[in-house]
Amino acid sequence: MDSLFNFIGHNWWLVFPLSALLANWARSWSKAAERRHRRKVELYRLKNHQAEVEQAGRGEVQALIDAHDAVNRRWLDYELDVGKLIDFPVMTDVREPLTVAFLRAKREADGLRPAAPGQITTTARLTEYRTAVRGYELAFDVAEREARRLKDSNFTGPERERLATARKLLRIASDAAATPAERQTAYKRARRELDGLIVLPEATLAALEEKIAGMLDAGPAMGAPQG
Repeated sequence: MDSLFNFIGHNWWLVFPLSALLANWARSWSKAAERRHRRKVELYRLKNHQAEVEQAGRGEVQALIDAHDAVNRRWLDYELDVGKLIDFPVMTDVREPLTVAFLRAKREADGLRPAAPGQITTTARLTEYRTAVRGYELAFDVAEREARRLKDSNFTGPERERLATARKLLRIASDAAATPAERQTAYKRARRELDGLIVLPEATLAALEEKIAGMLDAGPAMGAPQG
């Protein structure tokens, strides 16, 4: 210890350069620590930004899926209602360009639809699906407006009479008060009247036949026995 004091006493002038050196080292350490802190903050921001982007992306994909489902439900209203298709036959008339465009847009949107929002992970894929859904919405709106405007005006007088007859027969086929034989006969006659006039989608026929089959199995409605 005495030797240290003796060294300092004899070399007191070294205090000044050493102090400057220590001060420079302290400043360098402080700046390095500040740079490390800034890098950590920036990494944190980047990670949070990426998480927000992913959440926003999934939210938009879910919104697109919901919009896709909404148009599908509107189409399903026609597919499951033969009377509605008879009233607006353009919706299944593949001779109509607007109908073809709507059906093509539906196939495209259905083909690009993800099973879950998280399956769309790139901007290009999101843009592709968004474009398909918007195109599907627009094509359906246009086709539906045209179908409601035209109704059955594309048909001749005798053809419109056949459509009207088919409507009446389908009401009988779906009437719980009719006998099974009456319902079955009415259904077969309605199919003959519609043959060559409008195309009924497979889903439409399946829903109608399932409904009528259930009514045929149940038999005619019977009143409760009187005591």
